[in-house]
Amino acid sequence: MKLAVVGATGLVGNQVLKVIQERGFHFDELMLVASQRSVGKEVEFAGKTYTVISMEDAIAARPDIAIFSAGGSTSLEYAPKFAEAGTTVIDNSSAWRMNPNNKLVVPEINASELTKEDKVIANPNCSTIQMVLALAPLHRKYTVKRVVVSTYQSVTGTGKAAVDQLMNERQGIEGEMAYPYKIDLNVLPHIDVFFDNGYTKEEMKMVNETKKILGDDTVRVTATAVRIPVMGGHAESVNVEFEKDFDLDEVRQILAASEGIIVEDDIQNLKYPMPINAHNRDETFVGRLRRDETQPNTLNMWIVADNLRKGAATNTVQIAEYLVKNELV
Repeated sequence: MKLAVVGATGLVGNQVLKVIQERGFHFDELMLVASQRSVGKEVEFAGKTYTVISMEDAIAARPDIAIFSAGGSTSLEYAPKFAEAGTTVIDNSSAWRMNPNNKLVVPEINASELTKEDKVIANPNCSTIQMVLALAPLHRKYTVKRVVVSTYQSVTGTGKAAVDQLMNERQGIEGEMAYPYKIDLNVLPHIDVFFDNGYTKEEMKMVNETKKILGDDTVRVTATAVRIPVMGGHAESVNVEFEKDFDLDEVRQILAASEGIIVEDDIQNLKYPMPINAHNRDETFVGRLRRDETQPNTLNMWIVADNLRKGAATNTVQIAEYLVKNELV
């Protein structure tokens, strides 16, 4: 099996390689692909040295699977070219997520929808993935009516420039700004561009992607996405109204039995999810489970996951694993 990692020199691309090695994902040939300015660079991986190649060379080599972490414009230009060459593309950008012809996949929820005809598969937004992992099993049992979510998102979600800004500010060093304001000792209620309705692109991703992944357009979602000066992962405060009433102990049991979820909900011993503990983990952590006492059938929960792992790299590798296991490539 020929595997290409596109955007291999970036933050997410590095994580993809790390996850591939950790999970023992088998390939016969590996191609590391990046933009023209990175072509020719050498990258160490699993005891070997790989030379970064161009998009054109990778397409000509006809890989079976290409994992893209190279941005939306690159994906829009090159994913179809890989697909035409017979490659199945798993794309980390937002380019294909809401296209009705492309599947939006979280393997634990809807990988079974994939077929050999799906040549460009979309990886959801990081903040959406961790939320729907917790929502999906509860939706099957109680039927989600409405979700109110506020996110607390790591600077790693913006990329290396944002990490550099935070570290520079903590050391009192002048440097380039990834954000319009200081991020250290600050909170920015602003992720991505603003739309005419007053919401940001990040917030509307959560609204639209949740419906598509759950396969239910009746689910109402409203979001506020916030950037905070942490690096371990994203956290979310989620308020969920259900059609049916629920039992809290049953909710804990359902979540604990769900693939990819770890329940940390022991307030007596101060056990609850935190980004510092989710860092470099593939699981999604759920805690602070409690009833909303202001209205019926409504649950509050706190969800944390490493945005570069399950929110990006791990989810794409899991999709690739599913494709190979089920002979869809």
